[in-house]
Amino acid sequence: MCCWNGKRMKLVVVGIVAAMVLGGGSANAEIIMSEPTSVGSVINDAYDVQNSDFSRDGLQLYFAVWSRPGGFGSGDIYIAERETLNSPWQQPVNLGPNVNSSACEIEPSVSSDGLELYFSSWDDWIMRVCTRTSSDAPWSRPVEIGPPVGSDGPAMEIGSNDAWSPDISVDGLSLYFVSTRVGGYGRGDIWMTTRPALEDPWGEPTNLGTNINSSDDECFVSISADGLILVFNRGFRSMWAATRKSIEDEWGPAVMLPFNNPPGNFHSPTLSTDGSTLYFNVASPWGTLGANDIWQVTFTPIVDFNVDGIVDSLDMCILVDNWHTNNTLCDITPLPLGDGFVDIKDLMVLAEHLFEKVDDPTLIAHWPLDETEAMIVSDRAGNNDGYALGDPVWQPNGGQVDGALQLDGVDDCVVTGFAPKPEGGAYSVLAWIKGGAPSQVVLSQMGNANWLGTDPSEGALMTELTIAGQNGSLLGSEAVITDGNWHRIGFVWDGSYRRLYVDGVIVAEDAQDNLDISSNGLYFGAGKAMEPGTFFSGLIDDVRIYNRAVSP
Repeated sequence: MCCWNGKRMKLVVVGIVAAMVLGGGSANAEIIMSEPTSVGSVINDAYDVQNSDFSRDGLQLYFAVWSRPGGFGSGDIYIAERETLNSPWQQPVNLGPNVNSSACEIEPSVSSDGLELYFSSWDDWIMRVCTRTSSDAPWSRPVEIGPPVGSDGPAMEIGSNDAWSPDISVDGLSLYFVSTRVGGYGRGDIWMTTRPALEDPWGEPTNLGTNINSSDDECFVSISADGLILVFNRGFRSMWAATRKSIEDEWGPAVMLPFNNPPGNFHSPTLSTDGSTLYFNVASPWGTLGANDIWQVTFTPIVDFNVDGIVDSLDMCILVDNWHTNNTLCDITPLPLGDGFVDIKDLMVLAEHLFEKVDDPTLIAHWPLDETEAMIVSDRAGNNDGYALGDPVWQPNGGQVDGALQLDGVDDCVVTGFAPKPEGGAYSVLAWIKGGAPSQVVLSQMGNANWLGTDPSEGALMTELTIAGQNGSLLGSEAVITDGNWHRIGFVWDGSYRRLYVDGVIVAEDAQDNLDISSNGLYFGAGKAMEPGTFFSGLIDDVRIYNRAVSP
């Protein structure tokens, strides 16, 4: 294990980075997705707004609208601008008759230099491109992208060289699109064509293969600015993403992005240039203003690998110890999924957050136990304060993380109100402890189960937290935690397995597809029925509950 003095960390980050680059030398990283929000009524109105793309600097938004008054056809392409990335969008402007016609122009994709604008026509399913000589010049009339990419005539028949939903790579040398042409795996597949230089014609398209395409419909494709993330639709109702380590590598298997709110069909995903924001459409009848509205979510990497509430030298050590491995605990970039490899990109993201306190929305309850004399025990993450009973002694400087609470093993404990329940099929409970004896309990739920405690013979960590009914079973370990040293203990359930941790190491696990957590309150330092012999004798510090599976 490596370690550094946390106060000196920022002074040596550059040196560490250089050393790693020169020397080279099964948990999941948590990338938090925000609640979806509408981009607002300036963009979304009573009409059908969809299919967005951004300029390289993120200050221009291109999108399509169906049947908006004042347009030129059934679908037109518009542009909206903003002064900064945090500024509101200004009123959209129609791109005019050079781009739009009496047909249906839709699905815009603008090149990174702003000099090419690709889009689809849903009248003949042939892609087109408009060009201009500078960002201030007018767009040219559109030119059809013909064979071998598109058709040399109307491409209305399934299996012909239809080509739609274009997205151009940042270097302008790869064009991704959707087609139902012969050689695919489903009704619609994602294809790619390349060109050696910007002035060269597009080459013969290639299918992206079975990691991307399936027997279902793949459509509405978008490539990230770094070329390492591909987002798209499958079946016109769910959004998926795939990653690769470099633009020379094959795409990894696609995974579905989890969206719970708002309800409805999601389509037309587009990543912001830095990968931190995903824009997408929510389809009728769930659109807030029109038949389709543009929404957004943001992605935030949680780089607090040891979940102690702050990004510091310990987290840096964990990343260094996993350097050039596929340990996804430290794989935090590119957003939103990572690339399956711990490298310099992950280190640089961690360095940006050094010494920041972590605002983790999955931390649903946190009792630091840092009070000095109060009876009220504050929940800093939720609204579930507790009360100290008996005569416990506060130790303001005696904890592993600041203060701690010392219990006498006779009648001291903490009682809280309703226990926070898991959402989304995962749950983690962590605490620091010092002391204790066999049969004593660190954390329990009133009348339900002893969540973290010790076995009656050796003082090893165990849990009763299991499924409801007679099929539930204890999970015990051989890890003795009553030796008078500080230990961080944890129970983690990921929806399929429950695990016990001691000092960051899994000490017991078994398969578990359900978990019985009632709304009853919690006890710190006493058994579920406050039985004699279950009261904890020692120090308890920093009790945390997460709405996800963590890796303590």
